[in-house]
Amino acid sequence: MKGVIFKKYIGLIKDLNAKNFEDLLKIYQQLLLITSGDFNKTISIMTELDRKHNFTPENYGIGDFIEDLKKKGYVKENSNDQKIKITKKSELELRHSALDEIFGKLKKDKTGSHMTNTFGSSLDFDSSTKPYEFGDNLENIAFNESIKNAQKNYGIENFKLAETDLETYESDQKSQTSTVLLIDISHSMILYGEDRITPAKKVAMALSEMIMRKYKKDTLDVVVFGNDAWEVKIKDIPYLSVGPYHTNTIAGLELAMDLLRRRKNKNKQIFMITDGKPTCMKVGINYYKNAFGLDPKILNKTYNLAAVCKKNGVRINTFMIASDPYLMEFVEKFTEINDGSAYFADLQNLGSMIFKDYNRNKVKRY
Repeated sequence: MKGVIFKKYIGLIKDLNAKNFEDLLKIYQQLLLITSGDFNKTISIMTELDRKHNFTPENYGIGDFIEDLKKKGYVKENSNDQKIKITKKSELELRHSALDEIFGKLKKDKTGSHMTNTFGSSLDFDSSTKPYEFGDNLENIAFNESIKNAQKNYGIENFKLAETDLETYESDQKSQTSTVLLIDISHSMILYGEDRITPAKKVAMALSEMIMRKYKKDTLDVVVFGNDAWEVKIKDIPYLSVGPYHTNTIAGLELAMDLLRRRKNKNKQIFMITDGKPTCMKVGINYYKNAFGLDPKILNKTYNLAAVCKKNGVRINTFMIASDPYLMEFVEKFTEINDGSAYFADLQNLGSMIFKDYNRNKVKRY
């Protein structure tokens, strides 16, 4: 019987030198995502890694860590069968952690940011100012800059504040947005020894947390697709796992469109994270599958949906975690039909790219 190989987890954990509970918690959270919320498997991996690499603090072992998880409310033990389950607090902490991780990258690396020269009225102030023009929102007046202008023009003794001295803050006009995040959970998301589903889950958690904090009037629906497509709740994202599925992109797009039809916001978009070609579609009650190349029957239906989305004002942003030339050709044509955007994404920068694109799409252009 082949045992569990723990070596592969070392590269996925940023720091194995834990000094206290908080350091161990970070390692625990990373592994909890990788194991799709399986507490027992997570602790088994931590125990084995500790045995081989001795990363826990002196006089504080994994057993102590488990007890502290219980005391601090991260997990709870069923009194009947003694099974340990993660709590809502753990799910919230996972979203916070994902958000901090991705925003940390955004702050450190500003290359590739999507900027706009279009400004409008808003309460989300930009740091730059412009001369006041008739019709500008008076709430946006930059008083410090306006007073400085008056002092320069008239001096302190003859101080007065004229309309020509006034400056206002520039601000992007933000629109309410409805977004569906489509996540590919087909088998290829874990092929070739590369874990692609964990970064996708982190993005979904971080995006949902950002919207709930910063854009409370926005909506986010999360949909996963394999042979079929189905909606998942935000609280269920940590438990997502890849299955023995083909890639039914058509089912994912159809469900995303159905969800967006119910939303009242005018600004609607789909973010699709995938690493493969469409290989499956449903015909009646049966599945039509072809994993060998790009099948015209499947492609034509996929392209048709891209056109339908465009007609209904739904922009599709595709994040392809692959760089095969024939896949690039498919994505480019799909994007051209929809008039959307496409990125051939690096797993390390996936979150940053999605966050920048999300914010860019919220700015109304005139």
